[in-house]
Amino acid sequence: MKRIRHNLVKTISIMLFGALVVGVALPASAAEEQALVEKARITFESFMTDPNMAWLKENLPTAKGLVIVPSLLKAGFIFGGSGGSGVLIVPDAKTGKWSEPAFYTIGSVSFGLQIGGEAAEVVMYLRTQKAVDSLLTSSVKLGGDTSVSVGPVGAGAKSNVMVDIFSFSRSKGAFAGLALDGSVVATRDEWNKNYYGKAVTPVDILVKRAVKNPGAAGLREAVTKAAKK
Repeated sequence: MKRIRHNLVKTISIMLFGALVVGVALPASAAEEQALVEKARITFESFMTDPNMAWLKENLPTAKGLVIVPSLLKAGFIFGGSGGSGVLIVPDAKTGKWSEPAFYTIGSVSFGLQIGGEAAEVVMYLRTQKAVDSLLTSSVKLGGDTSVSVGPVGAGAKSNVMVDIFSFSRSKGAFAGLALDGSVVATRDEWNKNYYGKAVTPVDILVKRAVKNPGAAGLREAVTKAAKK
């Protein structure tokens, strides 16, 4: 009986120790962050099937990166503004595979008679390495050193505009033409920490590729596949 009891205690101790190790190794719950990644995938795939986004689809292989914001809320009365959360992903120059996502917020403030609200899906096409580098900092204001313009839309759309970022936006499935000049894009450090289980910077995620989360596989595969066409 004593031997059985001893073995039982030993077994329970091992199980508790294993549970403790697993608990330390696994990242904290990141349900909200994972939901945003899934919404970003859905938004991206929707843009890829939209005839108005033909330029974006055709030029995806030469993109330096993408910022995908599933819902940018524009609202206000007299004083208006916009805000939302999104992810930044960049391709590997050698393999063509896209990175794990880094989390960001985007917001702006405007003045005018704006009654009601409007939510838009936004995809920011990063044309230059300068655009990518600017987003590796804690925050950047678009329209200053990092130029931004509404991207070309429609069948056969072309553009000779030389900017760092093209923005594409839709509201309720229709082209929205949302201008992002003056918007501030900032890192969501806490979200990055939650999603990867430790404190990481955009450089760790996008450049060093020091962390992974299997929950981002769907988004990464969707963009990698679309960029190879």
